Amino acid sequence: MNGNGRWGKKSADKIEEQFLQGPKTRRFELMRIIRIMMELFKGFRALHFVGPCVTVFGSARFKDDHRYYSLARDVAAEISRMGFTIITGGGPGIMEAANRGARDAGGPSIGCNIKLPMEQHPNKYLDRFIEFRYFFVRKLMLVKYSYAFIALPGGFGTLDEFFEIATLIQTGKVRSFPLVLMGVEFWEPLMVFMRERLIKEGTVSPEDVDMIKVTDSVDEAVTHIARAAVEQFGFKWIPKMDAKWYLGEKSVWNRRIEFASIREAVHRWARRAD
Repeated sequence: MNGNGRWGKKSADKIEEQFLQGPKTRRFELMRIIRIMMELFKGFRALHFVGPCVTVFGSARFKDDHRYYSLARDVAAEISRMGFTIITGGGPGIMEAANRGARDAGGPSIGCNIKLPMEQHPNKYLDRFIEFRYFFVRKLMLVKYSYAFIALPGGFGTLDEFFEIATLIQTGKVRSFPLVLMGVEFWEPLMVFMRERLIKEGTVSPEDVDMIKVTDSVDEAVTHIARAAVEQFGFKWIPKMDAKWYLGEKSVWNRRIEFASIREAVHRWARRAD
């Protein structure tokens, strides 16, 4: 029995539906491996020169007059002024707000979009836009190039991305990158659940929850990231590599920012907090 049609794994995309139906022919699965490999290659080449990033997660459903849209725009602008590239899912809502904040500050802005049955158009504040078929490839790109992660209010996708980062940190797969939740009123019930259920039942440790910074303050969020950049990662100057057009590489830097200037900027932020 190959289980075709009986696994309950249906998708609006016929190729993805076939992929999810379990074991297929060796040829079929080899072609899927090649397709996934090419998507990974495309992402690595497209993002190789984006510089150190901060990833911003959040709902695609908030309009530009919403308070969370304004909060995302403000925090992204301040982080961009430190020299970081802002990277998001590239869509509307919080993603648009963060990319717009980077544009406000004159900094680089990247979008990693996902192909969906309901078409999602890239927002207009992107310097570079990459589209992916597979969620796991897109999430890898949002993690690989970032030194900090900010989650504003969102739905299943935001929770999925947030908890994946938290799991990577908890299990030691990545270092203790700053993980910030912005929107105290929205996130507090989740924090209460983690403190009163997960910690109480022993499914996570107190330090697993303590690593999460919850705030409404742009200054507090940016200072938290700045301190980590200096104290945990020891940012220092490295030679700037040149993009190779024949490898599909393209630098998105519209100003010459090196690790040295980031280090200077984050030191200023750290001094402001002292």
